[in-house]
Amino acid sequence: MTLPDWKPHAERLAAEVTHPQSRWRPAVASTPRHVFVPRWWGDGADGRTLGDGASDPERWMRVAYSNTSLVTRVGPRHADHAEPGEKADGLPTSSSTLPWLVVRMYQHAKIADASRVLVTAGSGYGTALACRRLADRQVTSIDVDPYLVAAAAERLATIGLRPTVRVCDITGPLPGTYDRIVSTVSLPSVPASLLAALNPGGRLVTTLAGTGLVLTADKTEDGGAVGQIECEGAGFMSARHGEDYPPDLFDVVGGFAEKGDGEESVSPYPVVNVQQAWELWSTFSLEVPGVEHRFRQDDGCGTAWMAHLDGSWAKASAMRDEPARVIQGGPRRLWDELDRIRHRWLVDGRLNTYGARASITPDGVLTLSRGEWSVSVG
Repeated sequence: MTLPDWKPHAERLAAEVTHPQSRWRPAVASTPRHVFVPRWWGDGADGRTLGDGASDPERWMRVAYSNTSLVTRVGPRHADHAEPGEKADGLPTSSSTLPWLVVRMYQHAKIADASRVLVTAGSGYGTALACRRLADRQVTSIDVDPYLVAAAAERLATIGLRPTVRVCDITGPLPGTYDRIVSTVSLPSVPASLLAALNPGGRLVTTLAGTGLVLTADKTEDGGAVGQIECEGAGFMSARHGEDYPPDLFDVVGGFAEKGDGEESVSPYPVVNVQQAWELWSTFSLEVPGVEHRFRQDDGCGTAWMAHLDGSWAKASAMRDEPARVIQGGPRRLWDELDRIRHRWLVDGRLNTYGARASITPDGVLTLSRGEWSVSVG
């Protein structure tokens, strides 16, 4: 198979996602992203469809060097192992993150020339960028999935890069100490073991699971850390501890919403796709944790569902600008909680998450605060 020249594609991508003077521009321009995504799961009307680079090299170059995330694993099924024509259903469990966001996370980390860094492996592309920016010996890359680690290490080696690569759960003990830790999987809290692996003055960059919030924090002398929520959103898959995520919460309690056996009301606000309203979603997730969301649009009518493992559930439907018709049940009224936050948003003109101060104790309790607002995680 003869491939088109990938270098012009990588140079174009570098120009798209970095500033001309950025030290990350040469890293993006010199890294063959297609090596790390020979196959991927694309979007399809009836499930994710398999994309195979070798069968269409021109498309492979277009897709691999686009500034978009490419899903490489759905549930336990990696695209590397799929058969031609196969489709996959379920939640994505690994991907090659869109290049701009990888670079942005690294920029938040303020990586210096001498930094020793820990990154999460995924496809290996982000690891390759870190190696191009630094040196192999300064980079450690981890993932909980043995196949992902083996594939990333092999693909890194084919382009001459040999960082330390380990099978490791980022929420547990880590294989060394580092000046920077950049997690491109979302964490439910900040593990004490992660803080212990930061060198004095080291910096952590991650996103908080169930939110679109980027947390940056610098280690303090007492073993904790202080920092902030950055004033921009980002979303990553949550850290997992096995081949797949736990069963869909809607399979457990979500069916109540379809039975119609609940308390009916009319919201003062239209229906909202919560997970697309990132600041609202993030604030709700911090104040009312553990709620899963679904949304569907049919002929101009939006329907949103919520469910919590405690048995609370809600369903809201409305045309685009009409007040939502709500039915909810269980021990809590989840849609009322959402409307409470939406009301505060309208009255104050903002919520408190972006720009919030972050304080983390040595045992991993994260407190976010801004003005009189405060919430603890972990």
